[in-house]
This record gives sequence, C-alpha cells and structure tokens, in this order.
Amino acid sequence: MILQLPVEEINQLINEITETIETKDFMKLAETGFQEWNDPEENIYNNEAEN
Repeated sequence: MILQLPVEEINQLINEITETIETKDFMKLAETGFQEWNDPEENIYNNEAEN
C-alpha cells in the first residue's frame, strides 16, 4: 500500500520515521545521564524534608 503513494509522500514518511527514531534514541541516551537519581544515597533532599 505504501508503494502506491507518490514519491514525495514516501520521502516525507521516511523523514518522519527517521526523526521519530532519532528522538527515541536521544531519549534513551539521556536516561543514562540520570541514573544517579535512582541512587538512595542521593536522596538527601527527601531526608531533609522528613526532619
């Protein structure tokens, strides 16, 4: 069915798919930068709120 689309629309779809994949890849990469947030020792602010 996709092959029945005009070439311009196929190219637009390819560009949108590529952009979506890149965005998801960047988001997945960014998650690694925030792993320290999951460290219980880094919860100093939560501990202060309990006092």
